Amino acid sequence: MGNVRLELQLDEQPFVLSLTNEDGLIAGIDAAPAIGGKQKGLRPMELLAGSLAGCMSIDVLSILKKQRVVVTDFKVRINGQRSEDVPAKYEAIELEFLVDENVPLDKLENAIKLSHEKYCSVSASIHPDIRLTTKVNYLK
Repeated sequence: MGNVRLELQLDEQPFVLSLTNEDGLIAGIDAAPAIGGKQKGLRPMELLAGSLAGCMSIDVLSILKKQRVVVTDFKVRINGQRSEDVPAKYEAIELEFLVDENVPLDKLENAIKLSHEKYCSVSASIHPDIRLTTKVNYLK
């Protein structure tokens, strides 16, 4: 996997930033409105929780594909609980994986477990004090 090279640039005062990878893909970042953010990008803590969900989702979908499970509809709802102290770190993150009714929930749960415990680089990189819980359900 190797090194990651990114470039972060201030686009607009006070906190509107763009994060660009080596392929030229761009993610917008901004601060909370309470400290002057202009709601022109995701906040860094949203990106962190979203990165965890994205990494695990790629693993889960890949595992299910290898098991010949066809997934036609997939969504993850993310709920994070943050400390009231500074820094306002995550204390807990809940990921609710939602799939179409063709996906056996036991296979989904197993794929989630494998992702979290073995494959997901983001999961392996976040602090172990953050409680991660997962739920599975069918999309309605």
